[in-house]
Amino acid sequence: MRVLGVDPSSQATGYGVLELKDGRYAVLGYGTIKPRRSAELPAKLLEIKSGLERLIGAFEPGDVAVENPFFGLNIKTAITLGQVRGAVLVAVAERGRPLFEYSPLEIKKAVTGYGQADKHQVATMVKALLGLDDETLEEDASDALACAICHLNTRSFKDRVEESAR
Repeated sequence: MRVLGVDPSSQATGYGVLELKDGRYAVLGYGTIKPRRSAELPAKLLEIKSGLERLIGAFEPGDVAVENPFFGLNIKTAITLGQVRGAVLVAVAERGRPLFEYSPLEIKKAVTGYGQADKHQVATMVKALLGLDDETLEEDASDALACAICHLNTRSFKDRVEESAR
């Protein structure tokens, strides 16, 4: 199972591509899509959408997992984030991939065992779980990898439950 994890943001949308084979994670790629800071929001949204479409085309994930934040610092930030998420959803839909959404609490709990973990704790566990020795791992990419781990764990568990019910 191959999954593209996405952490939406208008400044740096994180992505991480993982594959689960024989109970082991394989890191296929990760990074950020950083629209030009000087660009207007519509142009930023297009850059994010186009970047995700390229990633989906290049890595051919079976599923896409997206962090679904449940709050915003203020109304303007929440609206902007909603628009970024819209660009992500359109890119995923245009490529015909199934979309799965997870809250920050679900992701943190899946990766650290604690739903209130801070970003440093999440990044530390992501590196440990994936065997990454990358001191330059960006926060947004780490969050996207955490989302992918959450999805792979959730999907694997559901698949095992379905198999045992047969």
